[in-house]
Amino acid sequence: MNIEEQIENYIASQPEPKRSDMQALHTYILQLLPGCRLWFLDGKNSENKTVSNPNIGYGMYTIKYADGKTREFYQIGLSANTTGISIYILGMEDKLYLARTYGKTLGKASVSGYCIKFKTLKDIHIDILAAAIQDGVNFTNAR
Repeated sequence: MNIEEQIENYIASQPEPKRSDMQALHTYILQLLPGCRLWFLDGKNSENKTVSNPNIGYGMYTIKYADGKTREFYQIGLSANTTGISIYILGMEDKLYLARTYGKTLGKASVSGYCIKFKTLKDIHIDILAAAIQDGVNFTNAR
């Protein structure tokens, strides 16, 4: 199964209204980041144990670890969680930036150092989410 099929199956496996919201976000992110690399992580480690929620990833940047090693990873992540949806904006060095810049104007969402969580799409301002996503991508592309 290719990545697009895995993503399609993952979104289809979600209950409504989460399924429709995730499909809308997936389409929206693809429009924001045309031609970006797609990823799908099933949330399992090398022993096939579940270690996280599955994630759809968009874009690519290089993570640099303290020991000098590097790894390619996605810039933006989309995942279902128990209460709604999470958007991950990875690679930001300032862990307060997202909350400080978008927390008050995003709508009914919790914003941490790299994660924006909300129950449904109607709870947030999609244009503000788009600005946060674009900000994250611009930051990692500039590195």
